[in-house]
Amino acid sequence: MPFIPNTDADRAAMLAAIGAKSVEELFSDIPAGKRYPKLGLQAGISELEVLREIEALAAKNLSASNSAWFLGAGAYNHFIPAIVPALATRGEFLSAYTPYQPEVSQGTLQAIFEYQSMAAELLGVDTVNASHYDGATALAEAVIMALSHGGSARPKVMLPAALHPEYKDVLRTYLAAFSDEIEEYSDVPAVAASRTDAATACFIAAYPDFEGRVHDLSGIADAVHASGAVFIVSADPIMLGLLKSPGSYGADIVTAEGQSLGNPMNFGGPFLGMMGATQKFVRKMPGRIVGQAADHEGRRGFVLTLSAREQHIRREKAVSNICSNQGLVMLMTTIYLEALGKSGLKAVAELCWNKAHYAARTIAAVPGLAVAEGEFFKEFVVRTPVPAQEIVDKLERRGIVPGLALSRYYPDRAHELLVCVTEMSTKAQIELLAQSLKEAAL
Repeated sequence: MPFIPNTDADRAAMLAAIGAKSVEELFSDIPAGKRYPKLGLQAGISELEVLREIEALAAKNLSASNSAWFLGAGAYNHFIPAIVPALATRGEFLSAYTPYQPEVSQGTLQAIFEYQSMAAELLGVDTVNASHYDGATALAEAVIMALSHGGSARPKVMLPAALHPEYKDVLRTYLAAFSDEIEEYSDVPAVAASRTDAATACFIAAYPDFEGRVHDLSGIADAVHASGAVFIVSADPIMLGLLKSPGSYGADIVTAEGQSLGNPMNFGGPFLGMMGATQKFVRKMPGRIVGQAADHEGRRGFVLTLSAREQHIRREKAVSNICSNQGLVMLMTTIYLEALGKSGLKAVAELCWNKAHYAARTIAAVPGLAVAEGEFFKEFVVRTPVPAQEIVDKLERRGIVPGLALSRYYPDRAHELLVCVTEMSTKAQIELLAQSLKEAAL
């Protein structure tokens, strides 16, 4: 809270305006013995001593910058070029929130327009909104769109068992007030899609899934659309710099977590929920869509083209209000994508792919450890001879974060470790991980 330097004259004027004789009179309802309790605080210390104390506490944290970091599971350690925070933290952007007045918000609107343009190309869809709180809420909103599109005759939502467990929790929370039916499938998406029927509102595919596995999405759209359902894909945007976009597979709605694109992990947030859709669903999308226009003199300008929120349209026609413009997070993503370009993003994805596969081969060569088969991106599951959480606890004390023990979400999978490798992982760190897993698993 900022300090407001009121003078004695200022205070006297304010007291006179409310008819009080003194500041003490304002607190007369509080018993005198309770107004100034003894807090038992230590004597004050200097600013230098405070900084030393805070730095000492911060040094106890184990972070991606001071350890060998192989933890992913929804929040990822990627390189962020210095230009991203340098531009995104300029005062012009920090002071902006919602561009309600286009005539004074052209910079913010242009940034959103550029974000939407690049994100739409990345996801392979016609349009992208701005935006959602995170990937989980974006997916939940996509399901709400599908349920609305299908009507009461289509209550069934089909989703992969290997979807991020927290995404499933958020989705179930969203659907708590709906008469829906959630069906989880464990086989490959192409096979599961053949089971969609007249009661299915939507079919969700994870690309990749929670365990890093990349499934072929070919033919799924045809099967889903034949039953009249909506095809939704939850994707990793970094991977889309290398592999085909969900839109090219015929997805109707694509969602993603944008944290990987220029935003730090920052102890769990803020994140960026990305959502894109085909033209068919553009008026059913929550959030805002910025368009490019021209004034009467032909000069380029930007406006809010669609805003399906209660602030803009009648409540009964509003799509959702859980779609606040994650402006600064979206801006970081915009600058990141523009700084890297197509070739740069592809290079990042290739590094993730190659390093993760090198790590998998190196770990699989360790006696007693086994790596799950199949195509994967960035993450893979390692089967361990001892409980994975014991290995995590042991290695973290040595400055190595080996991944996520899957027992956190699946108690019956105590001997499985989800390892994540990005472009930030060095060859030395990968080899250190393999050797440390060997020692910890003995």
